[in-house]
Amino acid sequence: MMRPDAGAGLRGHQSIERFFQFALLGLVASGYLAVAGSGYLDGPTMALTASGLVLRGLVVGGWVRLDLSGRMAALFGVGYVAFFAVDYFLLSRDFLFATVHLVFFLAVIKILTARTHRDDLFVAAIAFLELLAAAILSINFNFFVFLALYLTFAIATLTSSEIRRSVERPATTARRGLKGFHVRLALLTVWATAGILALTAGMFFLLPRTADAAFSRLISHRIFIPGLSGEVTLGEIGELKTSSRTVMHVSMYVNQSAAPLKWRGGAMTEFDGKAWFDPEGSPKLLRVENGQAVLRPPAARPGARRLSYGVELEELDSPALFFAGAPERVAGLPDASVKETQTGCFRLLHTPPPGFRYEAYSLVEEPPETAVAPNPAPILNLASRAQDLQLPLLDPRIPLLARSMAEGAATDLDRARAIERHLRSDYGYTLHLPDHTVADPLAYFLFTRKKGHCEYFASAMAVMLRSLGIPARMATGFQSGVYNPLSDLWLVRASDAHSWVEAWIPGYGWTTFDPTPADPSQHGPTLLSKMGLYFDAAETFWQKWVVGYDPSRQGTLADRVLSIRWLDGLSVTVSDWDVRGKAWLKRWGPSAGLAAVAGLWLWLVAPRLASLLRLRRRVQRLRRGEAQGADATLLYERMLRVLKRQGFQKPVWFTPVEFALSLGATPLGAVVVEFTSAYNALRFGRRTEVAPRLSALLDRLEREKS
Repeated sequence: MMRPDAGAGLRGHQSIERFFQFALLGLVASGYLAVAGSGYLDGPTMALTASGLVLRGLVVGGWVRLDLSGRMAALFGVGYVAFFAVDYFLLSRDFLFATVHLVFFLAVIKILTARTHRDDLFVAAIAFLELLAAAILSINFNFFVFLALYLTFAIATLTSSEIRRSVERPATTARRGLKGFHVRLALLTVWATAGILALTAGMFFLLPRTADAAFSRLISHRIFIPGLSGEVTLGEIGELKTSSRTVMHVSMYVNQSAAPLKWRGGAMTEFDGKAWFDPEGSPKLLRVENGQAVLRPPAARPGARRLSYGVELEELDSPALFFAGAPERVAGLPDASVKETQTGCFRLLHTPPPGFRYEAYSLVEEPPETAVAPNPAPILNLASRAQDLQLPLLDPRIPLLARSMAEGAATDLDRARAIERHLRSDYGYTLHLPDHTVADPLAYFLFTRKKGHCEYFASAMAVMLRSLGIPARMATGFQSGVYNPLSDLWLVRASDAHSWVEAWIPGYGWTTFDPTPADPSQHGPTLLSKMGLYFDAAETFWQKWVVGYDPSRQGTLADRVLSIRWLDGLSVTVSDWDVRGKAWLKRWGPSAGLAAVAGLWLWLVAPRLASLLRLRRRVQRLRRGEAQGADATLLYERMLRVLKRQGFQKPVWFTPVEFALSLGATPLGAVVVEFTSAYNALRFGRRTEVAPRLSALLDRLEREKS
């Protein structure tokens, strides 16, 4: 029959083993999440690894039984190595991605078949390599979150591993008291602390800034914005609007709002019925001096407001610069030229790096109905007019629809407003694309489906305006975004991508029209959207003070710290210090001396007083019959102190019984023998009813004379 304490030990061992396995699984999972959060893993790899981790968790929890032999694991590994060639040549067609697939597949197999301590070591190594890969690939704030999670599981794994190792060692009989020191645990603590410091220092400040630049040459992770590359096919912007990735942050100056603005990045004039194109032709090169460029001469426009702002771009796959209204000046450019296209868009000569920031000054005009017409009036040359009136072969119903919508309008502005109003009220908004390919997407939108997203509305209006002889083009960019009060920045996401119409209105020039109705699925702020703002603010802080922590940031931080003027007092002379010191001693010297004496007395006496108070409380509890096994040791130590004052000291090699018998057949010896017997009954037999007798014998010993 198994002893009760043996059963408890077995259950404890099983509990420790399960804790260790879950901690190890959490270690691997946190490393996997760090890599997945970088955005470089494809869907199948993420799904395969997540499935393997969940299955391992079910096995560790005892909900699923899985017995994969070493032979089976080897067969899986060899089989996938053969599949590697298929993945490389037919599926991924990229050596790096195919290698990542191979590594994660082998990691999943190893995790599912881990049984020995050596396997556990391999699994921990896999987790570390995952985290290292994430540090190389990611510069985002979520890496910090997953790193903190990894460190938590790492400490849990290390401590439970050490406990498990101690439990599995054969039991030995203690030959001395609790005076030893576990050197291995001390070394483990030191190495864990040093490792965490080295790991965090390297991963926080070294790898994110150095390796990301190298890997960006191998793996393109930039956001492709249709319309900014000179071409957009109907439906492409709708696909982009399903993404919530951050495109840029905008800081508005002088307490101005970006709510009604559009961030213009491109404009296209040629339409073939399915796609728009921007024939750049010969762009105009603008001169950049000291990082600044004049985009347009300042214009005196009564009623127009001017806007100053800063734009910080994320990973965009385009050299386009985004401006609100009509930009006049820009600063923060690299020492190179910026070019202006024929449609009034501005491009850098090269794609900017992530985090590229520039500042601009723009003129935001009022609608023509309320604005003062510019003087002199702008003129559209004949070549541009012909280009902006070009039409492909149209469904004959489209010009008829345009005339019916504009019927009764007297001016080009009235006609454009009428078509804009009809499109916004007679058609619906949706991001769902048609479930089949159509020959004429514009006619299908206007006469059959009667719903779509911004490209369809803008294309329809531009084509109908051209059919009425009004020059028009389609502009692309982003809506204003959402204001984040935590970072005081406007957050513009890929889902804010938008296209609208620019029409030439005589006397006013190019005028903005937006025929797209509001999205009915958009609601007010939700808990999820608010949490997104918190995450964006944390990401902004991470990029600024961790990834971008360069000497200039150090100087800024040092200036802020030193601006508190902590060291101003050091500028006084020696004589000033002497005068101030004497005055301070005269005023506070006696009080400081008394406080120092009281502190020294408390430091020397307080531990002893606290020990006596604890002893008194435990004796009182013992006399009430509420004793515990540990109280026996406390009373025995007090008995030894009483005997020591009477001249009897217990040798360290004597057992309690041997010491009691060594006192001989004296009244004191008889009391000590009885006390030792009661002590053993309480200490090892858990007989709490003898506790009051122990207390009485102790009082008797204090009165007994040898």
